Amino acid sequence: MPIGSKNNYRKNSILITVFILMFSGIFLLLLFLSYNFSRKRIEKIFFTERVNVLDRSLASYSDFLKTDLPSISEHKGLLDSAKAAKFSADILKKYSFVSFVNFYDVELKNAQVKEGVNLGAMSISPNNIYRYSREKGCEKVFSRGNSLQFLKYSDDFLTSALKTNTCVEQFSRLHFGKVKYTFDDFLHVQANKIICSNVPENKDLIAYKRMMGDIERVKATEIYQQDVFSFQLNAQNIEIININPELYEYVEVHAAKNEFKPKISKIYLITETDLSGPFSGYKLVFYSSQQHLQKAIYAFFYPIALILFFLYGVFVLITVLIFKNININRNMYKLQYDFVNNLTHEFKTPVSVIKIAGSNIKSSQSITHAEQMMYGKILEEEADKLNGLMNKLLSFTQIENKRININSCEVNVVEFIESTIDSYCLKYSDFDFTYSFSGFPTFFTDPILLGSLFDNLSDNAYKYSPKNLKKLHISAKVTKSKVIFNFEDKGIGIPAAQIKNVFKKFYRIQNDYNQTGSAGLGLAFCKELITFMKGEITVKSKENIGTTFTIKLPYNI
Repeated sequence: MPIGSKNNYRKNSILITVFILMFSGIFLLLLFLSYNFSRKRIEKIFFTERVNVLDRSLASYSDFLKTDLPSISEHKGLLDSAKAAKFSADILKKYSFVSFVNFYDVELKNAQVKEGVNLGAMSISPNNIYRYSREKGCEKVFSRGNSLQFLKYSDDFLTSALKTNTCVEQFSRLHFGKVKYTFDDFLHVQANKIICSNVPENKDLIAYKRMMGDIERVKATEIYQQDVFSFQLNAQNIEIININPELYEYVEVHAAKNEFKPKISKIYLITETDLSGPFSGYKLVFYSSQQHLQKAIYAFFYPIALILFFLYGVFVLITVLIFKNININRNMYKLQYDFVNNLTHEFKTPVSVIKIAGSNIKSSQSITHAEQMMYGKILEEEADKLNGLMNKLLSFTQIENKRININSCEVNVVEFIESTIDSYCLKYSDFDFTYSFSGFPTFFTDPILLGSLFDNLSDNAYKYSPKNLKKLHISAKVTKSKVIFNFEDKGIGIPAAQIKNVFKKFYRIQNDYNQTGSAGLGLAFCKELITFMKGEITVKSKENIGTTFTIKLPYNI
């Protein structure tokens, strides 16, 4: 591996780590800013959304003012006590803010009266006054001739009479028949009270004007009916419709002049808005505790935080993938570098020996028969090494590309194992090679491919065992249509941290036995070969105790 590549890798790791930490800091800052933004946003909405609550809460008052009250004119002043009682009962049932209703059965005539208002030759006076309430129902509180009772209920009546007088005078100045009054012209709004009457027709207004003239010019008695209502209102009974309960914990009506007393001890936010019309002396107060508003803040904040978490997760994933790719590239570079280095060493040794032997032969004046045999043997052995290494590389490539075929034939297990033992005992005199088998004498497989497996695993058992423990035991048996071979040695074993990598191409276990180098292809070749033969290979190992490779191949008789 080139000098500095490890340091470069460490620099890359540090750079990525610093980048992730920096982005994590930015992410936390964004979360903090998002929370503050959410809090300020909710606080802003808290002060602006009160208008919607006010509008919804006063929607019933708007209906009362624009729909129910104008319907009084439909009766053209001819309401009797029974119809007025039904109308008032409906109003009291429908609108909680109406406390009670006074109904004035009014007459306008060309005669003077005591309990009423005299306008020239015309008088306006109530025949009867009725009060309608939820508690007592209908009460008759005045009858004509009872001056004392009239004084008690005269204020609302006089207000309506003056309104009528004003309209009659304006009607006259704007020319007869050229103006049409609306209900608003006969409506009078006071604090906590609304007084109204039906809208007279133009012909009635002409008669009223005529009756208001010289009494001597009026010959016959004329009587006209008018319905006058007085509605007593209570702002405290307005039904509050809190359409934003997540914002407003409490919404209450309070008198503007009284001191506000909240229901909670600690108020986080508070705002108010004044009521208008008959409720002008009151205000609508909105307030919430911090704990209550916190839920709204989190509800606004969580989607933003979720998006930030998603983006952060995507960034971390990309960073991890980049780091993983760098790590894979580094490992691949290291493996390729080691492979070239070790392969060069594997080739260099036999080539050097061949070169030395050839040089000796060339420089020698005469070669004895013994020397000829020795150099011939050396050249043959080193050539076999080169040929074996080239064949292994070629076979590996052919297996990976599926360019070889399995030539299956019947293999005698005992003969095959014994031939392997004989070959290695001749090659390594100190190799203690034993075997055992049970359950089957023969099975069908490719003997050349099987021999390659035996050679690689036997070579490893000898190479990675101490001098006094160069032992290998091969056992064979049949289980569930599988032929199982166990290769058990007493070697140095494989570290637990490296055992998962032993079947990787170019991977070499780091130990004293690998200092001379190897191509890192033996076990990877076995793995590819066994997979090609539709089998499987596993390994169990303990350091300084030994290793057992287990091969499972299809059993076909």
